[in-house]
Amino acid sequence: MNHFEYRDGELFVEDVPIARIAEQVGTPFYCYSTATLARHYRVLREGLGDLDALICFAVKANSNIALIRTLGLMGAGADVVSEGEMRRALAAGIPPERIVFSGVGKTRAELAMALDTGILQINVESEPELRLLNEMALERGKKAVIGLRVNPDVDAHTHAKITTGRKENKFGIEWTKAPDILRLAHGLPGIQLASIAIHIGSQLTELAPFRAAFLKLRELVESLKKDGIVLPRLDLGGGLGVPYEATRNEMPPLPAEYGALVKEVFGDSGHSLLLEPGRLLVGNAGTLISQVLFVKKGESRNFVICDAAMNDLVRPAMYDAHHDIRAVTEPAAGSDYAPFDVVGPVCETGDTFARQRPLPPLAEGDLIAFATAGAYGATMSSTYNSRPLVPAVLVKGDQFAVVRARPTYEQMFSLESVPEWVEQG
Repeated sequence: MNHFEYRDGELFVEDVPIARIAEQVGTPFYCYSTATLARHYRVLREGLGDLDALICFAVKANSNIALIRTLGLMGAGADVVSEGEMRRALAAGIPPERIVFSGVGKTRAELAMALDTGILQINVESEPELRLLNEMALERGKKAVIGLRVNPDVDAHTHAKITTGRKENKFGIEWTKAPDILRLAHGLPGIQLASIAIHIGSQLTELAPFRAAFLKLRELVESLKKDGIVLPRLDLGGGLGVPYEATRNEMPPLPAEYGALVKEVFGDSGHSLLLEPGRLLVGNAGTLISQVLFVKKGESRNFVICDAAMNDLVRPAMYDAHHDIRAVTEPAAGSDYAPFDVVGPVCETGDTFARQRPLPPLAEGDLIAFATAGAYGATMSSTYNSRPLVPAVLVKGDQFAVVRARPTYEQMFSLESVPEWVEQG
């Protein structure tokens, strides 16, 4: 469920007409609903029942500080994959003891910051990283609290570019090597092995892969107990998908169904749990608003050319991803829909949001909304073609505020400099 609905012929976000935001902010822009964000967090939390579980929002899905803070005030932690994301989480008020640092290629500087900040857990993904962290912790006279990420070799049945739990993927310790590396970690003097971590991919639309991975994890945990290695918590990662296409018959499992599976496998394990959802919390909480520049009609194709581009929302170009497209002015009953390619102004054929998408009549100046754009939209945006980063707006009830400003060209250019020897020719 989300809070983007038509009222009296206009698309609203909560109690604010989107057209009013567009007048003040300009297009394109991202628009986020606080009520949707809060609801998705509550539904997941309720689905976990009385489990001792900390929900750490995967910041890579949407790193806006205002959104991170909104979730943090509800009790969420943060799952980060870089020093920048760690700093964002801290700036948003997330306590260090609710931050997990994941990622396959952490630098010495990033590991140093994590150790010095005293975060909850560093998820180690290789033996070299484990040995480096042990060395750095001993230099500081402390122990590094870690989770060892293992790769359960489970096919998540998701897009090849976002599956992370197969043995050919770069993430985690290979399943066959995991017991030996776990024993090594347990014995290192600068390491406190607190958890085993798994994460098999993103946008999963069925529970079977989760079940397979969870059962393998439970089996591994039980085998470690025989060696006297008892862990206080387990890190189950994230990955539960969201519906991107309103007309699809196949829907991802509900958070309550996911929660029931977690309870079934781990409810009696005696471990506290970490969960790291991203898309599930923010996907349907955001939409990208764009204005139609031209409607170009040809013999074989008709195009809606809008002012948003692949640099603003790259998912369709990168993943062939589907986003529902809605007219901000509600189409009249009985409107004739026709197929259009929806494209942006960037000089790439890949700058295409939809091909042969049935749309109502649209004209120059009309506003359109790309739905379910709250995850991996703004965070993956760029300044390709020297287009300014798209701004973001957060709505709560009848209020809205810009939470990421559109930079001016002067601000963009200020990051660059011309050497004196170039100036002199």
